[in-house]
Parts: sequence; C-alpha cells; structure tokens
Amino acid sequence: MSGCFVAETLRELETAGVTSTVIAVDSIYHPRRLPNRSFPAEWIRYLQVPGNLGLASAGKFLSAAISGKIQEIHRASPISVIHAHAALPCGHAAAILSRRLGIPFVVTIHGLDVFNCCFENGIAARRRRKASLAAYVEAATVICVSERIRKLLKEGTGSVRAEVAYNGTDVRRFAPGPSQTESQTILMVGNLLAGKGQELVLRAIAALKASHPALRCDLIGDGADKERFARLADDLNIRDRVHFFGRMDRDAVADAMRSCTIFALPSRFEGLGCVYLEAMACGKPVIACRGQGIDEIIDHGNNGWLIPIDGLKELIEGLEVLLANRDLRQRIGKAARNTVANGLTLSQQAQKLIQIYERAAS
Repeated sequence: MSGCFVAETLRELETAGVTSTVIAVDSIYHPRRLPNRSFPAEWIRYLQVPGNLGLASAGKFLSAAISGKIQEIHRASPISVIHAHAALPCGHAAAILSRRLGIPFVVTIHGLDVFNCCFENGIAARRRRKASLAAYVEAATVICVSERIRKLLKEGTGSVRAEVAYNGTDVRRFAPGPSQTESQTILMVGNLLAGKGQELVLRAIAALKASHPALRCDLIGDGADKERFARLADDLNIRDRVHFFGRMDRDAVADAMRSCTIFALPSRFEGLGCVYLEAMACGKPVIACRGQGIDEIIDHGNNGWLIPIDGLKELIEGLEVLLANRDLRQRIGKAARNTVANGLTLSQQAQKLIQIYERAAS
C-alpha cells in the first residue's frame, strides 16, 4: 500500500515479463492514504468492523468490494495467479475469489503474528486464527519472508504448503557512498512503536554519552509512541542528541544510511526487516536481535551484530566495540554488503516469486 516491499519487487517482475495489476485496499474507517508512487495501483475501500475485532470477517467484505474489478481484469486478460499479502483480510478475500473464479492464489506472511492473534487471547483472537488458517490451507503456496515465519506456521498448522522467499533489496539505491569522515551517528528507521526497540537504543545512548560526547541518534519514521520516546529522551537528558525526522522518501533514507556510523533496531517482533537489509547494502554494521528473521541473515561479528531481545547490557557493549573500532565497522560493513548483493537483491526475489507463480498456475 504505502510501503516498499511490494511495490519495488513489481518493477523487477515486470522486467522479467510478469504483468501485474495492483489493487491496494483499506477499510473505510482508516484515513485515506497517499498512493505509492513506486508502482501504479487502484485503491479500493471496503467495509469492516473497526479494530482487531473486525479482522476475522473483513475478507468477506473485501471480496465483495473487489469482485467486480477482479472479474473485469480477468475478462480483459486472464489472471494466472492472485498474490495476497497477509492472511487477513487479503488472503481471506483471495480464497473466496479463488473458489468463485477458479484462479489459484498465494499469500505472503510478512510478520511473526502468523495467525493474526494480535498477541491477544479470547474469542475474537480465535476467530482471526481460524480465518487465517483457512486462507493458508486453501492457498497454492504460503510464502514466508523468513524461515522463522515458516517454522511458526508449521508449528501451528502441520501440513500447509509453505516456502521461504526472502525480501529483496534495491542494491543500486542502497549502496555505499564515497569514503568520508563519519560523525558518530546511530540511525534507526522504522515505525515508532514500543516493539521496535527504539527505547533500548535511547537508554544505550544515555549510558554512552560521557565516553562519546559527539554521539547522536537519528530516528526516521512515525508512530504512536513518538511522544513517549521524546519524553524518555528528555528524562535521560539526551534530548539534544536525539533527532526525530518523521517519514522520509526512499532516497532520503538511503542517504541517511550511507552517512550513519551504525544502524541499530533491536526489534522484538520482526519477520525479517527490510531496513536491516538496506542498511547492510549500504555497507553499515547492523545491530538486531536474536530470535527474529534477520538472524538467519546476520552472522554475529562477521556481517552484523546480534543481541538478545531487551539486551540493554549487550547493546551498550556492542556499540562500545563498534564505535571504538573503525576497521571492524568497515570489515563488517563490507561483508554485509556482499551478503545482500549475493543473495538478497530485488532481482533474486523476483526470480523466486516467478517460480512460485509458475507452480501455482500449473
């Protein structure tokens, strides 16, 4: 919709001969969003009971809202595969349309909340789980953006057809810049939410401010916890070192990654995390948490740095080591760039998706 991990891959698929029509959907109780300029899409709004309570039934309303458009597209140029992103509501809607029109579908899971329980219990969460599972069972393939997600899916379902297709990175846009004198800047990019771990980095900055008087922290993104993080920076007496930039376009994010010293995002709930791959492609040492999808990509101390979830002590120690050793940062950054360039590009992701589409269509 307004993110990057769908739109940017579509350009690569188009180059490889796959024609895509994108329908971006949103419920009527959300504010209207700006269209993603990376790839043309038609926005369709649908009815939904507000909040998590309405997710279990949202696919039915969504399928009704887009059915006419899908049939119109199918008559003009037969659709080979429907690719839904997330089980609810899109996977649920795709399953209904697949039965009605005889078009196979695949569904991608991007996050660790595989069954859309929203980390809750109760009747509503069980209904979301049931609706998610029904979509996965009917899908030709469930695409998981990490092995961690596939494992969670298998543990909860057993026999669902699933395979891993890692997100790709635009290694032309996200590339190392010319050698320059680095400022001591820790960069975070992501929604400003408690689960992303920004609070941990702010506490680490406070612990290091005496030994690193020039150290600063830049945050790109927006979210519900922005004011809470700003108050925390005040409480830690580091407000002059912390800079909130809000949402920025892709080129601005790439520039920020090139100019930072270290990229850190100790997220607690990350299926993979495109921003890690982008910072690695820029040749930067990345700090992330173990137990997330990204630890399948990062080899600790070689092409990145891993800490335990909520590991403030380990984060401080890791920052101390990396800030003190420019050669180590450069070695890790070079290995990080090679990791992404040799297996995690948009082109490689597109080729993997084409294989999945071909199997689904046949």
